[in-house]
Amino acid sequence: MASGEEEPRSVWRYARASKAHVVVDAADYFALMREAMLAAKHRIMLIGWDFDTRIALKSERRGEGRRQRGDPPEQIGDFMIWLAKRTPGLEIRVLKWNFGALKMFVRGSMLWHLLRWWWNRQIEFKFDSAHPLGCSHHQKIVVIDDQFAVCGGIDMTGDRWDTRDHIEADPRRKRPTGKAYGPWHDCTMMMEGEVAAVLGEYGRERWQQAGGEAMEPCPPRLGSTGGSCWPETLEPEFRDVEIGIARTRAEYEGIAECREVEALFLAQIARARRFIYAENQYFASRKIAEAIALRLAEPDPPEIVIVNPLTADGWLEQTAMDGARARLLHAIRDRDHAKRFSIWTPFTSGGTPIYVHAKLMIVDDEVLRIGSSNMNNRSLGLDSEADVFIDCARPGNPDCGPAIAGLRHSLLAEHSGASFEDIVAGLASHKSMAGLLDALPKGGKCLRRFEVRDLTETEQAIADAEALDPERPEEMLSFYRRRGLFRSRILARPET
Repeated sequence: MASGEEEPRSVWRYARASKAHVVVDAADYFALMREAMLAAKHRIMLIGWDFDTRIALKSERRGEGRRQRGDPPEQIGDFMIWLAKRTPGLEIRVLKWNFGALKMFVRGSMLWHLLRWWWNRQIEFKFDSAHPLGCSHHQKIVVIDDQFAVCGGIDMTGDRWDTRDHIEADPRRKRPTGKAYGPWHDCTMMMEGEVAAVLGEYGRERWQQAGGEAMEPCPPRLGSTGGSCWPETLEPEFRDVEIGIARTRAEYEGIAECREVEALFLAQIARARRFIYAENQYFASRKIAEAIALRLAEPDPPEIVIVNPLTADGWLEQTAMDGARARLLHAIRDRDHAKRFSIWTPFTSGGTPIYVHAKLMIVDDEVLRIGSSNMNNRSLGLDSEADVFIDCARPGNPDCGPAIAGLRHSLLAEHSGASFEDIVAGLASHKSMAGLLDALPKGGKCLRRFEVRDLTETEQAIADAEALDPERPEEMLSFYRRRGLFRSRILARPET
């Protein structure tokens, strides 16, 4: 940074959470959200990239028992109407990115659900188009009564439900149409307390920017109204901790640009002393790759382990993200003199790659970060994103290092097929995550090193030009403004 330049802002707000917990994979998430929404008294606000009223929050076919007479409906579309009838005065607000709006009306019963919602004065569904051309609203936030909140990577939509076992050809992993989909890994963070009120404030702002009417904060319920939305079945990993919130937002019609997510990535990568463990859908960001390369060039660099899907989901994403990942990995290897950087892909016991949609990063078992932002250019400057994090080094935070370490060990066990105890013992023996993972068997459920495939000249050109993953909105349609994936001298353009 040049002398006199202001330090980039990496955090929007800090707020306390009386409870916080990382929920891994959507089977647990959907069940816990059903429990939390049943406790709602004033308002449920759902903000998402996608939303499908047909998904079941609790389903017999998923081994959770038969529905009894008087139980709430399982499909979320019917469930919301049931909640509104049961709790007069309860406001339900759903805000979805406007892309794919027409597709929603051919999703079977979804049109019927939306029509029934339209007739219900307590429920409002809104498409959010308040963004520049080519950008998206990618945040996944839920706020209940300004007292309970969720922020992470899981949308309430199809193809998300899966258990931590990621069973090969699990018959419960089906779309509302009955068609099977593949194994899916994701995570989010549940929080209670002041942080929920802050996210509620942000949600009301988003709602108004999308054209909705202004909403007042919810009246307090803890102490006066009584009760909590926190699921009774969930024992929180963290109590009385400070939560940091970081956002991305492109400038749009008076809404200021926000690049806190980018600044936070760079600051947390620079901070690592021993290791970084990350799970992310993509590895395609020039700035993140450059920050990692600078650390790897140090005499004693930290270990950096990233869990990625084998390929991106969909042809367009594969063309944009997989190509950039391959090019950046080739360039990073020239800097990685100590061989401390590795990318891994999880597989089921039957050899099927598990799709990694999670957006998680752990630094030195001191920082835990979860959100909606990917390690690609869009998440740093184009799309609306929201990440939350716990930093053990912040004043007033308890010693949450053991809980963060426990989560990291649990995730490594989930992906590798090893037991939690074997992961803990193996890390003590091998002194590195990569060393342990290399030593574990690869016959069943496992993590395998990602192998970079050769790209065609066309794929290289698309990746190097950041043609499908620009860094700023003005680069979206103006190719002459782009300077490319290797615009700085930190990473050299690879020959292959």
